[in-house]
Amino acid sequence: MSETAPGFARRYLVVPGLGVTQILTWGSSYYLLAVLAPVIARDTGWLLSWVVGGLSLGMLVAGTSSPLIGRLIQKHGGRPVLCASSVLIAIGLCTIAFATTRTVYVGGWLVTGLGMGAGLYDAAFATLGRLYGAGARKAITNLTLFGGFASTVCWPLSAFLVDACGWRNTCLIYAGIQLAICLPINLFLIPRAPPPTAAESVRPTDAGVSSYGPAFVLLALILSCTAVTTSLISVHLLTLLQARGFELTGAVALGALIGPSQVAARLVEWSFGPRYHPMWTMLASVALIATGMSMLLVDAPLALVALILYGAGNGIGSIARGTLPLAVFGADNYPIIMGRLAMPSLIAQAAAPSIGALLIEFGGAGLTMSALAILASTNCAIALVLARRVWRPASG
Repeated sequence: MSETAPGFARRYLVVPGLGVTQILTWGSSYYLLAVLAPVIARDTGWLLSWVVGGLSLGMLVAGTSSPLIGRLIQKHGGRPVLCASSVLIAIGLCTIAFATTRTVYVGGWLVTGLGMGAGLYDAAFATLGRLYGAGARKAITNLTLFGGFASTVCWPLSAFLVDACGWRNTCLIYAGIQLAICLPINLFLIPRAPPPTAAESVRPTDAGVSSYGPAFVLLALILSCTAVTTSLISVHLLTLLQARGFELTGAVALGALIGPSQVAARLVEWSFGPRYHPMWTMLASVALIATGMSMLLVDAPLALVALILYGAGNGIGSIARGTLPLAVFGADNYPIIMGRLAMPSLIAQAAAPSIGALLIEFGGAGLTMSALAILASTNCAIALVLARRVWRPASG
């Protein structure tokens, strides 16, 4: 697809617009319970694992629906899918806000989860890939510069809103943000996608996922292991830090370092990354995350450095998530490929918060951090195997 495709001239509006919606959509869904979960548990009397389980079920819905969402973006472009995301998340948050039973609460997260699958990074990357084809790498990298501020902006905002008006009204306010800000941006700034080319009209599902070979499986495994780590940290970081002796205010301050670290690392990748294969970005990502998790396990006073390294790795990992499949598998059917890659990682994200809650409740912070360090280190080995396979043709 050439860069003369419809919407290319509006790229400088599309990427910032998507950036704003990514910040607000991550903050009102995936990052929401990092602040609200303990408050909801105290107010309702529900177990923390049950409260966090709502997000897990939402992520499960996001994962199982991602192949369908990828096909929809391939066929119709990203605009209608992203608009539907804003509406679904708003409905889900309103349901959660008015929930007085666990059944209604979970139902709200199921609807929110469908909106997450249609509106978070994978859908946004697929939208950019559908618009700009092989030239989407820069747009994807630019988009992640915005997304890195999601926790930095929304964790303090959520804490302020909870203190000011309670968790239920906080959910309603975020629902209003989806309808008043995200929906108009998606509707008016995202251009229509051009008709699919002949090559793009051939669905990879016709030949099956196995047609992509071991590289596809290895990449899906790397993304899934990373998803477990980042999901558990995103939801339970404040709890883990408090268990290691930090006060809530100190834990929030440390957690707020992740966002700027993500953005700083993405700026470095933005400056130098285009000179190198995205596989280098993936290798750097898993190495930084593993180092950060190991440091956090070994010595609590090193938490500041550990979270900076973790944030940097997570930041460029988001870039690799979008750009590495584009480099390895090509631009044809990129939204469908992204949808298929997203499914196992989102399902892994679905399980991680509840598993983390159980580990914290029954094994403590030490066991939880040990498991994360081992998982992150294993992911480094898998990434090295993938790198060898990706670069083998080039080495002759």
